[in-house]
Amino acid sequence: MIYNETFIKGVFVIEPKVFKDSRGYFFEAWKEGEFTENVGKVDFIQDNESKSSYGVLRGLHYQKGEFSQAKLVRVIKGCVLDVAVDIRRSSPTFGKHVMVELSDENKRQLFIPRGFAHGFLVMSDEAIFTYKVDNVYAPQAEAGIRWDDPELGIEWPIDKQQVSTSDKDLVQPLLKDAVLF
Repeated sequence: MIYNETFIKGVFVIEPKVFKDSRGYFFEAWKEGEFTENVGKVDFIQDNESKSSYGVLRGLHYQKGEFSQAKLVRVIKGCVLDVAVDIRRSSPTFGKHVMVELSDENKRQLFIPRGFAHGFLVMSDEAIFTYKVDNVYAPQAEAGIRWDDPELGIEWPIDKQQVSTSDKDLVQPLLKDAVLF
């Protein structure tokens, strides 16, 4: 695998070596020793999966305090634009974001450390999205930021009228009003 750190320290785009032949393809999606050597030690404890249709935007979510989570995300089917927003007040990249296309074609993964809000927008008819986390989900620690906060400057490539999101995500606070790290 190739590990490319983005301009935000700690956020990595990971590209697997894909072996293709007439039968299909094979690649290693996760290799603990290699990951630790390139990114650092992360003890993933759970895998999650979601299925969504075109225009679904999930996020920008995170968990607060002792329940914060690092994530390793990828797409099994379809295509999404994945976004990680740095919400660490002491960071030189506070409020900045990384946007990466993840798809079943490019097989990229994105590692998002603790201290980031995360979300994705489905760009294909359907997408199956999977991710590893290093901490349990705790409803009392759930938090988020508005996906369309102008201060973040995220350029989602579809019209707002086409975005489908949860009622909860429609009422998330702006970055300036959010509980941060």
